[in-house]
Amino acid sequence: MRDVLDRLLAWWDAGESVAVGTVVATFESAPRPPGAVMLVGPGLEAVGSVSGGCVEGAVYQLGEEVLESGEPVLQRYGVSDESAFAVGLTCGGILDVFVEKVDRDSFPELAEIAADIAAGQPVAVATVVAHPDPSLIGRRLVVRPEGRPTAGGLGSERADDAVLDDARGLLANGRTETLEYGPDGQRRGEGMRVFVSSYAPVPRLLVFGAIDFAAAVARLGSFLGYRVTVCDARGVFATASRFPSADEVIVDWPHRYLAGESAAGRIDDRTVICVLTHDPKFDVPLLEVALRLPQVAYIGAMGSRRTHDDRLKRLREAGLTEAEVARLASPIGLDLGARTPEETAVSIAAEIIAQRWGGAGQRLSGAAGPIHH
Repeated sequence: MRDVLDRLLAWWDAGESVAVGTVVATFESAPRPPGAVMLVGPGLEAVGSVSGGCVEGAVYQLGEEVLESGEPVLQRYGVSDESAFAVGLTCGGILDVFVEKVDRDSFPELAEIAADIAAGQPVAVATVVAHPDPSLIGRRLVVRPEGRPTAGGLGSERADDAVLDDARGLLANGRTETLEYGPDGQRRGEGMRVFVSSYAPVPRLLVFGAIDFAAAVARLGSFLGYRVTVCDARGVFATASRFPSADEVIVDWPHRYLAGESAAGRIDDRTVICVLTHDPKFDVPLLEVALRLPQVAYIGAMGSRRTHDDRLKRLREAGLTEAEVARLASPIGLDLGARTPEETAVSIAAEIIAQRWGGAGQRLSGAAGPIHH
């Protein structure tokens, strides 16, 4: 949606109607993820893509029909359909595409949502894409981290409450997906499908210490979808040319920079902090600030066992509690036998991922039960 939001909002502002086709679920090797959007404009312009070209023609035709009828449609495209080759989805994937008519009357909250996205404020839109009662299809909730949802509701207070809780969980993790409930929001039921599109700011990875290991961590962090900041007090080392994968390189004392970012509200419960300085004059003041932050996803510090023991001693002498010290992952990373900066970066990323999703960090071949937690 972000890719086409400006065009959609311009038509919406002008009082025009637009057909919006959204990928709400994918199976097997579908070419684009949930949340991909294609617009059919008031002049029958095609904007965006739901499949990278495979089913655009079919979705475009459906968009024309929805503009005419005003009735939303959930359509599945895939190799299981008799028309699979006719619409061009030969990659073996399956797409569920929800097509709805959007204008000022049907979606009056669009401008507020666009403003939240532009300001970097987290917001999610939960839309009913399937329901035994056709009159409820297309109903939506606009969900923010706090407060009651806005928009017309999903048919009952029970359904609103169930979707609100789940949508906030998805929003906190920046995830977009379709959820299924009973017709009245029953969690073990089926029949009501709700697509939750999350618009959350990109999570941050703060790397402290302008060393070769930091360059590797920055590269991998960028690959994983983080907004990467590298910070070091030494301007001769903290340069954009040494860290081309970083979104920004800051020359400042690490503890001062982190305290300032926290005071400005730019640290949240998805922020990852990697302290790679392994120099007490930098990392102890920095960790004093980091370990007292109320909401952080991960705090790790590089160093040997001896460095780790000395660091803990200094932190306790600085007044940190055992609960605060226990938040520190040190020595940083999982035991992969890493040697090079790149291998060490993989070790650090593996620990971050495991902590985020509750993984044990062991070999899957030696474990029983579901692969995904």
